[in-house]
Amino acid sequence: MNTIITGLQWGDEGKGKIVDYLTESADVVIRGQGGNNAGHTVIANGTKYVLHLLPSGILWDSKINVISNGVVIDPIGLVSEIERITDIERGQMLNYLRITRMPVGLIINFKKAKLEWERIIHTNHL
Repeated sequence: MNTIITGLQWGDEGKGKIVDYLTESADVVIRGQGGNNAGHTVIANGTKYVLHLLPSGILWDSKINVISNGVVIDPIGLVSEIERITDIERGQMLNYLRITRMPVGLIINFKKAKLEWERIIHTNHL
């Protein structure tokens, strides 16, 4: 069985919470469209997570999560979000995250990218 959650209006419709609820019985969670200009808040095990690009299913162990080709990716925003979530306690999350080969677009803020590059160099994360 396949289940698709879609929103028909601009703004918070609670899609992230619904996806989180349905993830318990899912094998794969796919983020199909959008970007990181908005987000969804999910509470898992008493901890509040604010997600912008990562699918809500990322908070579940052993669930494959896909960022598909309909999502506009801000690479710096994605890395920042991954770091924030893994710092909280989701260390195994990257084992279950997939990104399709051809996202619909990449947003690159060159000033932000330069600052992030300098941060990586100065903190030896390279």
